[in-house]
Amino acid sequence: MKIFLIYLAFFAGQMNTLQDKPVVRLRPLQDNIPVEFGGDKVVLSNGPTVLHLPSAPPTLDAQRKPWAVDVKNLGPGTVTIVGKAQFSIQVKVDRTVHILSNGVMYSIAK
Repeated sequence: MKIFLIYLAFFAGQMNTLQDKPVVRLRPLQDNIPVEFGGDKVVLSNGPTVLHLPSAPPTLDAQRKPWAVDVKNLGPGTVTIVGKAQFSIQVKVDRTVHILSNGVMYSIAK
């Protein structure tokens, strides 16, 4: 039993190192991504049909890196992400998009 617990602890520790970005979830009824989520992975489960990026595109995140966010849609339907300067993208179920900001406009990493 002791060996099993050691293996379990080792495996759990390995799983945490596989996360390259902090994962955050929106609060119920929240339809915007806060500036503070820059550098994070936003996971949507029963998310809004329209999700808004910060109105003023940020330049840097809290780690002083270029502001970017990954958005993963777990469903049940397509989510449209909108931002300044006519930025709009639809994220289908089980898809992830990487959104970048240069301080003036948003773009998608290919």
